[in-house]
Amino acid sequence: MSYRGKKLSKQGLLMLPLAALLSGCGLDLADGVSAGVGSGDANDSSVAVSGAAVKGVIRQGIVTANRLEADRKTGHYGPGRVAAKAVRTADDGSYNLQMRGKAEGWALVELRADDSTRMVCDVVPSCDQADAEPVAFGETLGLDREFILRGAGDLSAETIYLTPLTHLAVTLAERGEDGLSPATLSNAYQAVEGWFDLSAGALRLAPPDLTRLDDTDNVSADALQVAIVNAAFLALVNEKPQWQSIADVLADVTAQIETNGLIDITGDGVNLALADVVSTAALQASQLQLAVDSSVISHKLVLVEYRNVHRLKTIADVYEDTDTSIADNDRDTTDGPDSPETVTDPVSGPVVSDTDDATVESPTSGTDTLVGGTDSGSTDTDSDQTDTTTGADVPANAALLSWTAPFTRVNGDSLSMGEIAGYEVVYGVNPDALDQSMAIGDASIDELLIDELGEGTWHFAIRTLDTDGKPSQLSEVLTKQI
Repeated sequence: MSYRGKKLSKQGLLMLPLAALLSGCGLDLADGVSAGVGSGDANDSSVAVSGAAVKGVIRQGIVTANRLEADRKTGHYGPGRVAAKAVRTADDGSYNLQMRGKAEGWALVELRADDSTRMVCDVVPSCDQADAEPVAFGETLGLDREFILRGAGDLSAETIYLTPLTHLAVTLAERGEDGLSPATLSNAYQAVEGWFDLSAGALRLAPPDLTRLDDTDNVSADALQVAIVNAAFLALVNEKPQWQSIADVLADVTAQIETNGLIDITGDGVNLALADVVSTAALQASQLQLAVDSSVISHKLVLVEYRNVHRLKTIADVYEDTDTSIADNDRDTTDGPDSPETVTDPVSGPVVSDTDDATVESPTSGTDTLVGGTDSGSTDTDSDQTDTTTGADVPANAALLSWTAPFTRVNGDSLSMGEIAGYEVVYGVNPDALDQSMAIGDASIDELLIDELGEGTWHFAIRTLDTDGKPSQLSEVLTKQI
């Protein structure tokens, strides 16, 4: 896909038994690590547990798992004995092991590094290293033995991913009175998703390899957002001289969570801050747009960038009872566009143009312009755009949408271009379930070319997004036959 008109720039104590079992002297498990699937007694019932370790992709990391068991006296949950032979992750970061017992209860899965472990650099343009040359995006670097990632999950799901964010969630759960109970872990996963404004269940999604996005068919914006936030922890090594490695960054943030149950919002200039991670994630989403060829992925990266920028503006709302005066320090929060009289009302829908070039005020009473393919006679008559909207310029498997920005909110208050963050186009083959979307993070863009559409009837609609994250209603659904 590509834009027409103005282009976007592409540029604990409870863990001690586990640690002791794993670590010995520097985690020397060479004699007990399988390169394939860990196996138990063939006569025992067992459950397969699989997943991947991605920060970026971690190769030859040592993975082990423990069932989480409640103490019979206190009810406090912690890891039991090692229930599976340790295995190493494959070149794509995946692991597959067998745990003794039935597919019930929860498990804690942990990855540690040794001299054989490598991580793919998923930071654009490169990953800095202490006392070594930077490693280019997509190349591998070593990990020190302090590096650790943890994740937890319900064994009935049989899939547990290991990322910096799941590691933070486990750390947060350990503060609970019940320890690593299923309920506490579920709440901790949800809390971390809330910190970074991720969709519910996002930490259970398969994290994509950011260095191979062009080889990915159906990666969602939600999964991309998780991967980019995870990448931001490593990108911070480039930006903050106090951290020499990703292990340093994770140690800093986990120490904060262990002490306070949260991450500092804006930080003190020394420790990592939530705002640091979110702003770095927004930058990485922007820079990744330069590293991909797929227009579909590029548009989804725009959406991820927008989400992180919006989160940065409202980040003080992450924690209850937090002073929100820092949420948007470049705005007056008592009057103007952010006053209660205006922010409680969504914006109007985009003013769209029909094929006769007439404008309409209601987003449900007009049609966007669709050009190309089998749409005959659907051309934009605006003379200064005829060179970019002719049928010859639009592939047969594409649709060109155009619109005009709204000038008012639903309550009638005026709306300036500075209050518009962008637009969201939704589309699909079912008009009642438009399940694909693209976000445009530039209010001045007024056209979108959606290509690579399969054969069939496609339906499209658009909404406006303001700088406070409030959307308009969708426009009228338009149809195009491919």
